[in-house]
Amino acid sequence: MLLSIIIPVYNSENSIRILVEKLMDEMKNIQFEIILVVDGSPDKSEQICTELAQKNTNINFISLRKNFGEFNAIMCGLNHVSGQYAVMIDDDFQQAPSEIYKLLDTIQTNDFDVVYGRYEDKKHSLFRNSGTWFVNKITTILFHKPIDLYLSSFKIIKKELVEEMIKYKGLYPYLDGLIFQITNNIGQVKVIHQSRKEGESNYTFKKLAKLLLSVIFGYSLVPIRIFYVLGLILFILGCGGILGYFLQLDESILTSLILLVSSIQLLSIAFIGEYIGKSYLMQANFPQFSIKKSSFKND
Repeated sequence: MLLSIIIPVYNSENSIRILVEKLMDEMKNIQFEIILVVDGSPDKSEQICTELAQKNTNINFISLRKNFGEFNAIMCGLNHVSGQYAVMIDDDFQQAPSEIYKLLDTIQTNDFDVVYGRYEDKKHSLFRNSGTWFVNKITTILFHKPIDLYLSSFKIIKKELVEEMIKYKGLYPYLDGLIFQITNNIGQVKVIHQSRKEGESNYTFKKLAKLLLSVIFGYSLVPIRIFYVLGLILFILGCGGILGYFLQLDESILTSLILLVSSIQLLSIAFIGEYIGKSYLMQANFPQFSIKKSSFKND
């Protein structure tokens, strides 16, 4: 098997059949499998994916018990890949199936571990583009990511790297964070980005905030290290407050200093609490995903 194509499916009853048919036509010249992971979708996506798997020998199907989130659904798919390479593609048709060949050619030609698709002209909404830009800036700082590398959801990964990634069993997987923890042998290639054909984007402010928390607190110690610096600043401010007392400075200045110090202390407690909370969830062994039913031809 050369290629495993993972598609997380959510509210896609009007598009998933068309996408799969297009993939079947485009990929007919290579050995491939499609893994459909229905992420607790409330519409008829599960029924349609079941039918597709029953009618096609190279389509496998997984249905999760609830909506675990896109990254968790993809991790579920990665745990079941058979191909030498795994491709992630969204279910909204904004990533053209034909562009998979560009990813495959680039990773084979250059022997990369991972290749990201870089959109020539993004068709996302202004909010999503802004959120993606911000996340890319954060990851550049936290993971020492090259500035010109765009972290898109459309990517291809070597099987050897997939096997390393699925060792992570945490409740909040962040795929790009896992990739950068394992390898720097990463490439990118320009791909076409299409307008969404059906429905609305599931990208919301809540999901963006959840992603940022996972990125910042789940894959980096930078926030904790920032407080080393803040501790020094607090010490200086404290010395300044004592000096101000003896010099009889205006009480409003001293009050401002006290409020500043207190607010930083509260923030530090919140940051540390976030780390402790995530550590607890890791130790509690809550499942990354839970499979309700599946259909694999090689079972």
